[in-house]
Amino acid sequence: MAIKGLKTNDPHIENLAKLVSGPRSILYHKEDLVAYDCDGFTIHQHLPKAVVFPKDTEEVAKLVKYCSENELPFLARGAGTGLSGGAIPLNGEVIISLVRMKRLLSVDLENRRAVVEPGFVNLKLTNSISDKGYYYAPDPSSQYCCTIGGNVAENAGGAHCLKYGVTTNHILGLEVVLPNGEIMEIGKNGIPDAPGYDLLGLLTGSEGTLAIVTKITVRILKNPEAKQTVLAYFDKVSDGSQAVSDIISAGIVPAALEMMDKTAIEGVEAAAFPVGHPRDIEAVLLIEVDGISAGIDEQIEQILDVCKNRNVREVKVARDEQERGRWWANRKTGFGAMGAISPDYLVQDGVIPRSRLPEVLNTINQISEQSGLRIANIFHAGDGNLHPLVLFDARKPGETEKALEAGSACLQACADVGGSITGEHGVGIEKREEMRFVFNDEEIIAQTDIREVFNPKNLLNAGKLFPTPGRCVEIKKEMKETAASLEK
Repeated sequence: MAIKGLKTNDPHIENLAKLVSGPRSILYHKEDLVAYDCDGFTIHQHLPKAVVFPKDTEEVAKLVKYCSENELPFLARGAGTGLSGGAIPLNGEVIISLVRMKRLLSVDLENRRAVVEPGFVNLKLTNSISDKGYYYAPDPSSQYCCTIGGNVAENAGGAHCLKYGVTTNHILGLEVVLPNGEIMEIGKNGIPDAPGYDLLGLLTGSEGTLAIVTKITVRILKNPEAKQTVLAYFDKVSDGSQAVSDIISAGIVPAALEMMDKTAIEGVEAAAFPVGHPRDIEAVLLIEVDGISAGIDEQIEQILDVCKNRNVREVKVARDEQERGRWWANRKTGFGAMGAISPDYLVQDGVIPRSRLPEVLNTINQISEQSGLRIANIFHAGDGNLHPLVLFDARKPGETEKALEAGSACLQACADVGGSITGEHGVGIEKREEMRFVFNDEEIIAQTDIREVFNPKNLLNAGKLFPTPGRCVEIKKEMKETAASLEK
């Protein structure tokens, strides 16, 4: 029986609509699907087959079961703010959008935890509990619009992850729908360290390839008694980089320790939240300490001394919360601010040992010179999480390819000093081949074997996270043949 208001001859569209709330809960016309052809990684665009909007876990499970039984590829999507293409429908997937599942289900202040649906916006959680003296620590730059479900998928970090850790350090429990439609609860009653394998750790950061998260129990923290923020200007990036190491070496663990270089400063000062950074400065550090009131002033004095010993041009402490807020708005809108100085930009995300900061930043500068493209650096200096932003103009033939090559070279530079190709943005489709910078074929096979346990048909978010098949397939075949011969 046809559904009233549904104009399609595709039986799958009709059947999917029946599993949710009818035609108002599904998009399938091309003009509607265009908005879902990419996420924050806009270099690739692919249209999905349809976008469906379930209202609860049960509807998600029904949709997943239908897709699995009918061999329809599918993926979950939150706010679409991901920067590595993890929510791009490469295979004409059915997108299961979780934006309607956006409730704060419960808050337990006594046990310092809250339960949210995956479409609940990150910053909204802190805003919902701040009047009670609590907050949620993970704070990616997109926290005003990104969802906690997406944060779980990417294991998102943020400026304050130096002291407080990334998303996985704040997840106490998950309800998920497995790729066959089965509903599974992990970390029941908010007890994450139950006996057995660490499934919470496995699923957090799995980029939507193992299961779809439908409910999240998170850890909430008490607001710190005191907080102070420092801004320091350096004429040399090397001095600013060394100051970062010196602060940590002094035994201080700031809540946040951020750096921007000259090109990044040009962007943020030309955008919506300028604060008056000198345009000729080579580097700016934004440093924040928090905790109990006793001792904060002493830490600030130590930080000021470290900066002065590293040839700081100017260093100052925020006078009040309003000034601190302006400094952070300037930093947190840094990625988008690049649009004020470049038609297009590619955000990269690598991690290195702090001690190698000057060396790697110098290498990135060389990559910029060789490619002929400007590269701005905005990053979490305290934990060595770099974000080179490659500036380019997609209208110019060949510049997009140049930008991708330059971005890959930046990741290679991170891997070469013992770092990694991602700290918080994920691999998605952007860095699949770069996985070979840090893993050999056997290690990649071990990871795809885990995926096959959860997602044996590879219908859930296929084509993400791992390199295209090649030698890995041959090795896997050889391993299976060897195992079979041993059994005989």
